[in-house]
Amino acid sequence: MTGWLGPQEWQAVALSLRVALVAMLMTLPLAVLAAHALARWSFPGKLLVNGLVHLPLILPPVVTGYLLLLLFGTQGPLGRLLGELGIVFAFRWTGAALAAAVMAFPLMVRAIRLSIEAVDPKLEEAASTLGASRPWIFATVTLPLILPGLVAGAILGFAKAMGEFGATITFVSNIPGQTQTLPSAIYTFLQVPGGEGAALRLVAISVVVSMAALLLSEVIGRRVAGRVSGA
Repeated sequence: MTGWLGPQEWQAVALSLRVALVAMLMTLPLAVLAAHALARWSFPGKLLVNGLVHLPLILPPVVTGYLLLLLFGTQGPLGRLLGELGIVFAFRWTGAALAAAVMAFPLMVRAIRLSIEAVDPKLEEAASTLGASRPWIFATVTLPLILPGLVAGAILGFAKAMGEFGATITFVSNIPGQTQTLPSAIYTFLQVPGGEGAALRLVAISVVVSMAALLLSEVIGRRVAGRVSGA
């Protein structure tokens, strides 16, 4: 692949894979918690929380990126606080991962929530009557049953993070080797004369990675579902 792609193209692909993996890993635990809360808990403001969780799906990505810049930029309230701890997001690859995580979060929550809602609550109630705590019930009853949805949500989140553009470029700009992800590189190459070839190669990689993620999600989801149903 290194011979087929130029240095800048390879950097964009490698950075995108890194950003997508980090975004997926940092988002998955929160997505599971949010999905479980929305599917099983009753609390004041649940409708508002559900709206906030899915807000990135509705807002223009540029708006999401600008809000991240206001919050996590060097002059933002959270950005200044984290900066004192040595954690910087603005115009860094870590910021690209944060933007990708925010955009992927609603899709992951939705996939996992649907899996949780498909679990018969009577199974959880039966474990509760035997004295099991809520965390133990989730770990031993709910989690094994929602594994197909969890895997599908994680892979879907990874694919979404790989393709994130608007929020990322608004929050961390488009710096080659630092914040230039695969979609940003495609945009850059399309703006310069003679860059169509490089852009086309990156488009091909995007299509392959996206299709591979979808197929992998289906295969792993079916295998996990088969093991769960056969257990």
